[in-house]
Amino acid sequence: MKFHFALLALAAGLCLAQPAFARSCAYTVTSNDQMRFDTAALKVAPDCSEVALTLRHAGSLSAKAMGHNWVLTRAGDMQGVAMDGMRARSEDGYLQPGDKRVIAHTALIGGGQSSTVRFPTRLLHKGAAYAFFCSFPGHFGLMRGTLSFG
Repeated sequence: MKFHFALLALAAGLCLAQPAFARSCAYTVTSNDQMRFDTAALKVAPDCSEVALTLRHAGSLSAKAMGHNWVLTRAGDMQGVAMDGMRARSEDGYLQPGDKRVIAHTALIGGGQSSTVRFPTRLLHKGAAYAFFCSFPGHFGLMRGTLSFG
């Protein structure tokens, strides 16, 4: 009986220790009322198992007037997702619901607000080209950047 208890305790300890090997990498991107992100490139380290991306809106205009979000797609999908998003609703963050080309996205926010999205890096491939952008209609022309992993 003692052996089974010790084995069970060891197994539980290993399960609890597993997250210690996981590394969450945090990034912050700031947007403003001039339709700009403060960074044009993000590099995710190869040992990151999760990305926590926080978008801050440093402006003062509302989400209806100058809303911003942060959307991640493969580079080749950005234009299509942005164009399809122009026909979507603001409640959906100007993204087509269920669009499989969208890897991750924050909520649509206005001045003084922030939003965080978390996603596992298992959704990314080393060496692949990724793009991030704002899907508010017309913003992706100025508000875009690249994300690399690895």
